[in-house]
Amino acid sequence: MAHNHSQDHAHHHHGGSNIKVAFFLNLGFTILEFIGGFWINSVAVMSDALHDLGDSLSLGLAWYFEKLSKKGSDRSFSYGYKRFSLLGAVVNSVILLAGSFIILSESIPRIWNPEPVNAVGMIGFAILGIVVNGAAVLRLKGDSSINERVVRLHLMEDVLGWVAVLVGGIFLYFFNWPAIDPLLSIGITCYVLYNVVKNLRQSMKILLQGTPLNINLDEVQKRLLALPEIQSIHDLHSWTLDGTYNVLTLHAVISENLLLEQTETIKTRIRELMADLAVQHVTVELEVPGYECEHEDCSNPNSD
Repeated sequence: MAHNHSQDHAHHHHGGSNIKVAFFLNLGFTILEFIGGFWINSVAVMSDALHDLGDSLSLGLAWYFEKLSKKGSDRSFSYGYKRFSLLGAVVNSVILLAGSFIILSESIPRIWNPEPVNAVGMIGFAILGIVVNGAAVLRLKGDSSINERVVRLHLMEDVLGWVAVLVGGIFLYFFNWPAIDPLLSIGITCYVLYNVVKNLRQSMKILLQGTPLNINLDEVQKRLLALPEIQSIHDLHSWTLDGTYNVLTLHAVISENLLLEQTETIKTRIRELMADLAVQHVTVELEVPGYECEHEDCSNPNSD
């Protein structure tokens, strides 16, 4: 049995600190948004506050799991703590789903019965939102961990959302059409809902141990069978711990009378082939022809 644990142990000491700063920037501004959005009577600002709340939760979880992942595996969690981030993603998604429906229930009636909005306050919050989220993006610029790259993308989306609110506020300042506020709110909320549903589907597939999107089992089998020492492959499985760290197990029937050193060479070549396909953890069981494996009929990637 062979195991491959090719993990990147080169942690940036400032990475967790940058996420921490971005988290407190975003959380503080989110609280201010909810208060200010209620004060200036803008559901568009409230909608972006909901978006920022989701990002604050993501930042907090990213910061927490950045620290937690350094613990590695132990007796309680032999694969480590990577999968805990999925639990956080699901909780985050449920909160955003509930919040989105609340915002929609408030915004839709306002299209036909618009309420007065403080356009100057709306413009002020939009400018502040661009500055705060832009500062957080700059804080994370250059960091290369998965957490930091994902967080940076979310914050860039926030900047674009605030640009939309700014345009709406300027329009409202010059033209007396308060319906622009609920329309912006519905647009932002639908965008949030789209991403929440997409992320929730991805998280659920990972939790249900679905085959990773970037792993083609047919291609895996084809590459392995190209090795001259391998006669057949069975009991082939692949899943991912957190969407980035992929795991693969397989049984390979090899030629008879191979020396121990030769079998180790085969395992090494298998691990190298799978590393090229973005598989970080490989478990291989080698068998000789005629051996009756109880898993021989399991997991044919071509079966339904």
